[in-house]
Amino acid sequence: MKLTIVAATGGIGRQLLAQAIGAGHDVTAVARNPQKLSPAPARAVAADLASADPAAIQPAVAGADAVLSALGPRTKADAGVAARGTKVIAEAMRASGVRRIIVVSAAPIGTIPSPGRPHPPRHDPGDGFIIRYLADPIVKRALREHYADLARMEDVLRDSDLDWTAVRPPRLTGKPVTGRYRTAYGQNIRRGVLVSRADVAHYMLSALDQPETFHRTVGIAS
Repeated sequence: MKLTIVAATGGIGRQLLAQAIGAGHDVTAVARNPQKLSPAPARAVAADLASADPAAIQPAVAGADAVLSALGPRTKADAGVAARGTKVIAEAMRASGVRRIIVVSAAPIGTIPSPGRPHPPRHDPGDGFIIRYLADPIVKRALREHYADLARMEDVLRDSDLDWTAVRPPRLTGKPVTGRYRTAYGQNIRRGVLVSRADVAHYMLSALDQPETFHRTVGIAS
């Protein structure tokens, strides 16, 4: 397949790039600083998704079978990049006739209010007692701006006519790919507190041609 990988220099982005190339896909890698890309047989395109317009990324999207995005805020200063950047990507995809997109979100987002979902459920059905009442409140306070950005990003996808999937991992680790993880549609994974970036990338690539994942959020954990 011809794939466009956005935020290809991040933790999950690097895994997507390496695994996609290893699987024989034709890859275009989009990054703010392409010089940070690992040496790989991929076309590199420079784009700052925090401020770019659709025309800046359209050459990277045109002709692709799918877009894989690991775009997300790394610091408080980056908050907003996921929603703004995904809107730019969606507009470029529509202009190019590309429909399939898979993005990285986060496990708590199902309970985070957004303009499109002002009254989400108080708890995710996959979360147990410790996550719901102890860990979740602390994490949400610490990463409030990050999660608000990702919630707005999911709004952008729901409001689009694209064949989207939002993957919601819990805490990410640097362990190698195993291919052994659990997934669930529309909810988090019970007792699922960790997953490797490599396994998130593995799932994203495996879901590319699975129509049952279209217009769905997917929880993932080891």
